[in-house]
Amino acid sequence: MLSVSQIMLNGEPCLMGVDALPLVGWKIESDNHNVLQRAWHLQCSTRADFSSLIFDSGEVVSEQSNNIELGDAVLSPSTRYYLRVRVTDNYGERSAWSPSAAFVTGMLGTPWQGAFISAESPSDKAESKVTLLRKAFALSPHKAITAAWVHATALGIYQLFLNGERVGNDELTPGWTSYRHHLLYQTYDVTGLLAQGENVIGAELGAGWFKGDMGFARHRNYYGEQTALLCQLVVQYEDGTQQVLASDNSWRGSDSACAFAEIYDGERFDARRVQQGWNRPGFNEASWRAVNRVDWDKHTLTAQGAGTVQQIERLPATALIVTPQGDKVLDFGQNMSGWVEFRLRGQAGDKVVLRHFETLDANGNVYLNNLRTAQQTIEYHLSGEGEEVWHPRFSWQGFRYVKVEAFPGELSLNHFSAIVIHSAMAPTGQFSCSNPDLNQLHHNILWGLKSNFVDVPTDCPQRDERLGWTGDAQIFCRTASYLMQTQTFFAKWLADLKYDQTPEGGVPHVIPDILTGHCDQDKFLAQGGTHSATGWADAAVVNPWTMYLMYGDKRVLENQYASMKSWVDFMQAHADNDIWRYKLQFGDWVALDAEEGSYFGATPEDLICTAWYAHSTLLLAKTAQVLGHTEDYDYYHALQARIVARFRERFFTADGEMTARTQTAHILALCFNLVPDIWRERTVDTLVELLHEHGGHLVTGFLGTPYFCHALSQNQHPKEAWALLLKEDFPSWLYQVKAGATTVWEHWDGIKPDGSMWSPDMNSFNHYAYGAVGEWLYRSVAGIEADETAPGFKHVVITPLPGGGLSWMNARYRSIYGDIEVKWQAQQGRVVLTFSIPANTTATVKLPGAKEVIACGELKFVCVGEQWSARCGSGEYRIEYLPDESVDLTYTD
Repeated sequence: MLSVSQIMLNGEPCLMGVDALPLVGWKIESDNHNVLQRAWHLQCSTRADFSSLIFDSGEVVSEQSNNIELGDAVLSPSTRYYLRVRVTDNYGERSAWSPSAAFVTGMLGTPWQGAFISAESPSDKAESKVTLLRKAFALSPHKAITAAWVHATALGIYQLFLNGERVGNDELTPGWTSYRHHLLYQTYDVTGLLAQGENVIGAELGAGWFKGDMGFARHRNYYGEQTALLCQLVVQYEDGTQQVLASDNSWRGSDSACAFAEIYDGERFDARRVQQGWNRPGFNEASWRAVNRVDWDKHTLTAQGAGTVQQIERLPATALIVTPQGDKVLDFGQNMSGWVEFRLRGQAGDKVVLRHFETLDANGNVYLNNLRTAQQTIEYHLSGEGEEVWHPRFSWQGFRYVKVEAFPGELSLNHFSAIVIHSAMAPTGQFSCSNPDLNQLHHNILWGLKSNFVDVPTDCPQRDERLGWTGDAQIFCRTASYLMQTQTFFAKWLADLKYDQTPEGGVPHVIPDILTGHCDQDKFLAQGGTHSATGWADAAVVNPWTMYLMYGDKRVLENQYASMKSWVDFMQAHADNDIWRYKLQFGDWVALDAEEGSYFGATPEDLICTAWYAHSTLLLAKTAQVLGHTEDYDYYHALQARIVARFRERFFTADGEMTARTQTAHILALCFNLVPDIWRERTVDTLVELLHEHGGHLVTGFLGTPYFCHALSQNQHPKEAWALLLKEDFPSWLYQVKAGATTVWEHWDGIKPDGSMWSPDMNSFNHYAYGAVGEWLYRSVAGIEADETAPGFKHVVITPLPGGGLSWMNARYRSIYGDIEVKWQAQQGRVVLTFSIPANTTATVKLPGAKEVIACGELKFVCVGEQWSARCGSGEYRIEYLPDESVDLTYTD
């Protein structure tokens, strides 16, 4: 039976507030094999029963089922639209109409009638209090409301209320962007919150990223000195008329019960100061003050639509610990980003004080040093009125443990739960195998993502940093996109990268950029500058290309093309005879082959820089080809060839030996295809030698580590790749697992074998960069690979790599076409491989390490260059083959 299971809009199941027609895609289900779509019929309507169509494609003969444009359909602002589709396949079967998907339009370019209003004044620029705004208004008592929408944003963090009820379920809105160029607004359906007659709209505003105390230099007011709200409520009546209420000077303001809220330092809340009913009708606002307007360019406003931060899950406290020093500590069993919610009864003025942190020291005591100046402290004063339940709302904490510094009455685990927050992204990856340590590593990688994808891809969620370091985001991008649907998340962040680029095309180290102009006291950045470090700035090119590979959407390339081109042009402008290097370079950051006391690895900077120069130039050339920019393709393709030739001339000797004898030098040369074919075997052999010189351990840093297993497995050394992954002693991924980690650490030895700590100035235990090995788990171990000639997994390459002494592995990736699933099992001397391919896609399956194919059903395998391969369409398949001696497995009966 043929059916469409789900329609996606810009990669999301629904959109709340868009400025343009979304791209449409759908997933097809069928019992048949080799199913391909032959035609589709798409409709868009303002009514759920599709009785009022604004778009009807008619029957379109096409195999395309994703990234489809709706043509020239005309949209109205503040309106909900419904879409449905039916398809016909290559068997002649036609599906029924799909379940509908909906999107809501935002302002669509119509003028905002309101102004940014604030309950603060410029004299409050050093304040971190939360303020309140309210407006009483009347709706017609004689007209029925058919729909009501509110569009809102803020300078700071806001929460909105209507008649005492919270509007929406988003947190930390409007998020962190390059505010003066790019400010997001959110759209909410508030039809059910309004009443005929008197109503009240209210808002709470906190400093957030906009004016709060941010960055390791601890500056504030990066973007402005006052929090402010912009809000527009649109009420639509049954008779076709509408009423608009906008933020203006008639609103009133006050201070809230939250006297202090800072992202790094936490919150201080006094429940005795809560003004009951402040956001409901009938409240006496006589003591409230007039608001003032804040000038802001509304042309920077963009509808968000999806990807907001939300409360995702709750975790119970698992243990109450009394440390040797006598501190009471709650253990939630998982390092995370979020809040602690507590419930209790007590007397008015009783106090709760919680201090959040990541780990205990070697003696089992509270360890706070790695937080640096971040306080991560919550202070709550009770009102004394019955049971009280509270959690922060204008900050968040990175923690596993909580030191209870004050709590009235008996302390019980039942009083506490942890609320996990991060940007809303659909889970897409699953991985499990017979090795429980690898399963825990996968868990740790996933939780590193959850903890650090809080609106921007931060380096860490706990200390006085939490910045969008471009290097970390670039390194982890592909792994993240196997684990979660990151299309919306990265599109938002890449827009800010584009806006924050220097006029010459340099890319700041962090996005949004709050380092430039605020690093006078930093020993590295004051002299070396705050932009254009290789491997970091290359996020401008690598991340858009990765999004295109994973989701097949050309828009990210179109939107970022000028930025991508500017970055490569910047490198070319500062290259010397095609060898690139510029000011401060992080190089192979925190590599273990660095000199004692240094963060910078031993691989020469000019080698690393030139390797990445070649890599980004190649990706730019490919992008130009995809977008049809023929002249640019020719130019950058030739430039890349010239850079590669220069790299070989500079960094290889005449007899093919690399001039830098480091693991990272050889890894980058191999993975970026900078090695002449005649020298590839020697380069691979040297890499293996360097690995063995360190007892099979890596000594690589941020730029070498993500590619290490790939460099080995793609060059006929799968056993060494597996052995590297499965090392359990320092330094290794599983060293952290064996040490009890629940996320990935910043340093291989964040906690040393003797229990002592790495230097506290930079020692995060929730830092996802080294979790980039997750890409190897999905692309190599499971063998689920995208084909850049048919991106978005329209054509799938299945190349699993059994080994590592495992007896089985199961993996699944939820692509835009549907689930791709791969399982392999070692049975009686054979490998049994099963996999499934979604409808309207095709696949090539390859069997590295296969000596003989025993059974393959309808598949027809051919052996080319000692590798068996076959092509197939959608469906489920089972293969049995005999592995050769390179495959290390534990067989079951």
